[in-house]
Amino acid sequence: MTTMTVGAYPAVAGRRAIEALRAGVPSRDAVAATGSGQAAIEDRFASLREAAAAGNPAGLLLGGGFGVGKSHLLEHLARLALETGFTVSRVVISKETPLHDTAKVFAAAAESAVTAGRPRPAIVEASAAIDADGRGYAELLRWATSTGSGLNERFAATLALFAQVRHRDAAFANTIVRFWSGDPIATPELRRRLKEIGEAQPSLPPVAARQLGGQRLRFAAKLLTAAGSAGWVIFFDEVELIGRYSLQQRAKSYAEIARWVRGEHGGPGVPIAAVLAMTDDFEAAVITGRNDRELVPEKLRAKQTPEATALAAAAAQGMRIIDREMQLLTPPDEVELTQAYARLKELHGEVFGWLPPDVSGLERLGATRMRQYVRTWINEWDLLRLDPSYRPETEVADISSDYRENPDLETNGDDVAPDSQRPCREHPAGSAPMPR
Repeated sequence: MTTMTVGAYPAVAGRRAIEALRAGVPSRDAVAATGSGQAAIEDRFASLREAAAAGNPAGLLLGGGFGVGKSHLLEHLARLALETGFTVSRVVISKETPLHDTAKVFAAAAESAVTAGRPRPAIVEASAAIDADGRGYAELLRWATSTGSGLNERFAATLALFAQVRHRDAAFANTIVRFWSGDPIATPELRRRLKEIGEAQPSLPPVAARQLGGQRLRFAAKLLTAAGSAGWVIFFDEVELIGRYSLQQRAKSYAEIARWVRGEHGGPGVPIAAVLAMTDDFEAAVITGRNDRELVPEKLRAKQTPEATALAAAAAQGMRIIDREMQLLTPPDEVELTQAYARLKELHGEVFGWLPPDVSGLERLGATRMRQYVRTWINEWDLLRLDPSYRPETEVADISSDYRENPDLETNGDDVAPDSQRPCREHPAGSAPMPR
């Protein structure tokens, strides 16, 4: 648990932190006020950042029950990444942003991307900051034109055009940046522009939206570093939503987990990392509970196509990662609880201008979650501040995760262009302490 003196913590930020903690929302202020008690995961994340910065992309899968602090930890890790020069994106898996749709995942990541000290979206800022006469731009162009990049020719073409038009045709330069950020670009216009700068027969083979999604991920990561970022870290929250997909869509999602954790969305030299968070009962409830471990590969291989066979292998790898490599959040120990209680008591007093008394809160049991402790302490101090004679008691109600298949979560396919990225939480909230 990170501590800080109350006097060094702005009053407005302190009030925002209290309100967020009361509601169980992992806001930036709430995370800054409480820090993280997950030292082992922080160490793993530091290694992940170092590997990504060196061009060795990889990922980390986190697991925990509702209310143990997964979203809080993701916010804390995002702050660490920003402080060490990385660009950070947050993607919440939802109906609008299914994990298996790389184009939509990229669109959500691009929209939320931010670099410390610069306004979002980071890809737009990186495009404005890059020096077309500098080494970063030259290396980016050399990589984009190489066969090892795996990029469609549109990326090298638009990068070359961008250096030519950025100062004399702002409208088309903006069109290029929008293409890098996920929008389509008109091929006839692109061909005409290339001919204007001497490309007599520009080669622009067609490419599907699904393929462009993965290519944009790699290109954007390299663009960000060319503009000075240490790399790109994408945080995925509520990944357990994939349990409500059909078997086919679950298979694609399992494969995506494998690709992100194994760094396959980056490739050699691409500075990208991923951190995914999901509930820790997913394996028991879905992979074992629905026999996905056997049924998913069996049904895919029955199609007897190379694509289905490859997907079966990738999905099996993703399920093994969930089963064997998930990093579980550790429950708070007595020392962490004591520090958290003292910090929040001090903060509550500073914010509301009073001396909070000690409260009993919840019994300190191994199964009790940090969010439950925190909300209980704050709720009881709130009640006592209004009525010092009141003696609050708190009950905790648990709501289990809902993994029932939901056809409404199905999408229209992988080649559909990205659309709305509005968050949509399809599964229930979970346990929360309720004062009475």
